[in-house]
Amino acid sequence: MLRVICKSKIQQPKITDLKLYYEGSIGIDTELMKAADILPGERLQVVNLYTGARFETYAIEEPAGSGTISLKGAAARLGEIGDKLLIISYAIVSDEEAKR
Repeated sequence: MLRVICKSKIQQPKITDLKLYYEGSIGIDTELMKAADILPGERLQVVNLYTGARFETYAIEEPAGSGTISLKGAAARLGEIGDKLLIISYAIVSDEEAKR
């Protein structure tokens, strides 16, 4: 059996930018992506801690060291600059891997 488990999480980064007229996604500082083992294009779940909004999107790299967290496209309607988020990545693993 395969299971979907939480692989990594970026806790409470603040939204720094909103770009409504964009294809969609979340832009994340490259250093944060590396620290959380998130790859460009990786599917993510995002939770807005202020509004309770929860949505899925994919990661786009922002300049390293910029601290940028940018909601893009339709997701830009789900937060405001300064809102805190949870950004969660998942992995599909075997039962044996999940128990480690």
